[in-house]
Amino acid sequence: MTDVFSAPRFHDDVAARQYLEALLWPEGPVCPHCGVVNHAYATKRPGVYRCAEKECRKDFSVTMKTVMERSKIALHKWLQAFHLMCSSKKGVSAHQLHRTLGVTYEAAWFMAHRIREAMRAGGLSPMGSGGGIVEADETFIGRKQGARRAKAGYGHKMVVMSLVERGGKVRSFKIDQAGKEAANRIIGENVSHEARLMTDSAGYYKAANFNVSDHQMVNHMEGEYVRGDVHTNTLESYYSVFKRGMKGVYQHCREKHLHRYAAEFDFRHNTRIALGVNDGERAALAVKGAAGKRLTYRGSH
Repeated sequence: MTDVFSAPRFHDDVAARQYLEALLWPEGPVCPHCGVVNHAYATKRPGVYRCAEKECRKDFSVTMKTVMERSKIALHKWLQAFHLMCSSKKGVSAHQLHRTLGVTYEAAWFMAHRIREAMRAGGLSPMGSGGGIVEADETFIGRKQGARRAKAGYGHKMVVMSLVERGGKVRSFKIDQAGKEAANRIIGENVSHEARLMTDSAGYYKAANFNVSDHQMVNHMEGEYVRGDVHTNTLESYYSVFKRGMKGVYQHCREKHLHRYAAEFDFRHNTRIALGVNDGERAALAVKGAAGKRLTYRGSH
């Protein structure tokens, strides 16, 4: 372990629980049953509180209704896993978590998927508001489940479409295939009408009619990659990290889980050092994202 893990919360469950309570309950215990704040008392069981509301009176803990609920894995190991996955640019494999944390491979695999669920964003506002530049592109990962390798093209590959706001954040979506329908839907639902949109010159981008202030394309087929401020190089840079992580660290991804891996890489990019977020702060944001989310063992398969 490096010095970063010298903090008590990384090797002591009581300290880990206190850290989680301070992070997730800054105004006092929050009952997950009725939502009341700071109206509960500690029971004789460590870490368990009882709601003092007359209509509720139910027991709860800081991990209830989070991705850590009902886990038999020590809380300090959960915090180590959060930190490892948030501080490793290209991700951490379940095998590496298994070796580092001293848990079974199955437990490590499940922890990783739960943490990815905590990283998944929600309630997103339109990108490119106020005339900002948004880039759109796709990348191809692995092979679709049950698909045979084709002689040409990407018909057998899994597809991720991403949008990135210049100097800002990225959003990625697992799609069935690259085309006009997917482009219209994703751009229509996520990009502001005020935005300037940058894409390559794929046929479906040419055929689509996006409701944005401006749509410019670069023609990669003719060797054009930059024309003034028209390019998709921000996404190309993001994809280089994403694909290296998927191929070099995770190596294999089932199609049903691809959206979770995309959320993981999006999260790290959106909370990167360039935006003023360090490793510890990034891990804390991921832990906060665990609240209100559940991922059962059966649901993760």
